[in-house]
Amino acid sequence: MQANNGNLYGTASAVCESSGDAGTIFQVTPGGAFTTLYTFSGINGEANPIAGLLQATDGNFYGTTTQSYNGPPGTVFRLSMGLPPLVKAVPHTGMVGSPVIILGSNLAGASRVSFNGTPAVFTVVSSTEVTTTVPAGASTGRLTVTTPSGVVSGTFFVLNTGE
Repeated sequence: MQANNGNLYGTASAVCESSGDAGTIFQVTPGGAFTTLYTFSGINGEANPIAGLLQATDGNFYGTTTQSYNGPPGTVFRLSMGLPPLVKAVPHTGMVGSPVIILGSNLAGASRVSFNGTPAVFTVVSSTEVTTTVPAGASTGRLTVTTPSGVVSGTFFVLNTGE
């Protein structure tokens, strides 16, 4: 999955857990540099990551592992890379006028929502939710919310033109 810093992150399951290979979490930069970020130990259910990674609105990655070799059930894990919080649009694509729910953290007091720079009318529902509609003039690009803490960027919103 591509994180809000532009790098790609993923997991690899164990090839042969009995040999000490219990899987890894890795990073690939846009330039192709590969880095192993974490190697699972195979102890206490820490083995064989499955279903990839999810980057939550707090900026951290979350994932799951399966049962380790002759061991306890799997786990839910968190990996912090120090990435900033982000916002996510639900759905992540839509036409002008389509309703969109924006999920994030500390959204209370938001003063601006924009779709690739085009401002939108919005309503703050709670500290974790803002509702809006895709504004006229919007284009595919970054969704941003301005809060008292600063600008929080999101994943790309894809404008559907209906064509």
